Amino acid sequence: MKVVKFGGGSLATGQQVNKVVNIIKADPDRQVIVTSAPGKRFKGDTKVTDLLIQYATQVQQQTDYQPTVQAILARYQAISDYFELPADTLNQIQAKLTGLATTTFTDADHQLAAFKAHGEWLNAILIAAVLTHQGISAKFMDPKTAGIRVSGQPNDADILPETYTNLAQLHAGDTRLVFPGFFGYTPQGSLFTFARGGSDITGAILSRGFSADLYENFTDVDAIYAANNHVVDHPAIIQKMSYREMRELSYAGFSVFQDEAIIPAVQGQVPVNVKNTNNPEAPGTLIVPSQFVFNPACPITGIASSNRFSALYLHRYLLNKEVGFTLKLLEIFQRYNISYEHMPSGIDDLTIIFDRSKLDEATIKHLCADVRKTLAPDYMEWIDDYAIIMVVGEGIAHNVDTIGKVIDSLTENNIAIHMINQGASRISIMLGVQAGDADNAVRQIYQTFFQPSEVTTHD
Repeated sequence: MKVVKFGGGSLATGQQVNKVVNIIKADPDRQVIVTSAPGKRFKGDTKVTDLLIQYATQVQQQTDYQPTVQAILARYQAISDYFELPADTLNQIQAKLTGLATTTFTDADHQLAAFKAHGEWLNAILIAAVLTHQGISAKFMDPKTAGIRVSGQPNDADILPETYTNLAQLHAGDTRLVFPGFFGYTPQGSLFTFARGGSDITGAILSRGFSADLYENFTDVDAIYAANNHVVDHPAIIQKMSYREMRELSYAGFSVFQDEAIIPAVQGQVPVNVKNTNNPEAPGTLIVPSQFVFNPACPITGIASSNRFSALYLHRYLLNKEVGFTLKLLEIFQRYNISYEHMPSGIDDLTIIFDRSKLDEATIKHLCADVRKTLAPDYMEWIDDYAIIMVVGEGIAHNVDTIGKVIDSLTENNIAIHMINQGASRISIMLGVQAGDADNAVRQIYQTFFQPSEVTTHD
């Protein structure tokens, strides 16, 4: 049995939905379907989720929301008209959509979560109706009824273990089960949405809950590439990679998956196949547990970079002999409720790397002042001009010259390395460079390990 998730671009128009219908028809094992909200139809278009956020804001501010409601409804109307569906489906969608404006919520956060979730919710109702109209037995599955239980915050949900017990009791049989992605319900009955990669997370949850043989994630690309195709021309296609490789690359900027989205599939040991709705016959990229990856054909599977980082550099003579220095630093971070990403060190210096997107200027100013006052470093510098390069591959551990080749590819092209770190697993090499050097660094490393039109895989 397969769980199949379709992204917003795959469900944006009637023509795209027709491709989805054909994909589902082509394989009877595709029994559980996960829908996203309709995405952009063309450059400059607005996603339905963004329209729903606008709708929520207008209701909160008590301004005219009717044009927004009509714009949202028109998106579903166009798909319904394409398939010539009976009027009752659109009437149901309209009633749910307009009913949001008069529903009472605990607070603005709960309200926003409910409004956002309706992009996926209404689309799941519509896709189930389309499949039924096309002669495919299908059933809309309400996450509340199905037992998808969450905790956390209204717009940052965490899945609860009882979800998997609940899902294990469901059986699709000959009927395709159509789930909306992006949200679940607390044990108290409140709707909470996932923070990032919402529908991807739902697909991964269902894959684990149904003990699926495969989780197919349909997007608008043929596969995952060894490097960003906006940085490297025609990068190599990755045919197979491990979960660990995917996590490392997603962390540093791979955009196909958010780095946390496939964790439930990882926990359930369910392989993930990234495929293209517009080219479903292409094999895509298969993401598998590490034990199923043997004899890497190339030591490097992929290279990713991100400029979202900043660093705090501290220098103090005899730092390595000072007991409690790092403890005091961590206590300061705790006071500001700040987590750090990495902390490479030397005998007299320490660099703490942060996710810059989680910090504002005021917090940085107060944090630096507190560190200076408490720890009295000989020298301290906050560095915003910082990027991290992740060079990832299961084969790194089996090739002793990999790190040397990476370093040479940068130094020979006058790219300064500000930090280098390799974990004990030896699956990745992390490099810190100036933000302006990041793209060139990726290109130089790529050219060292890949030939044009090469395909990366594991035997």
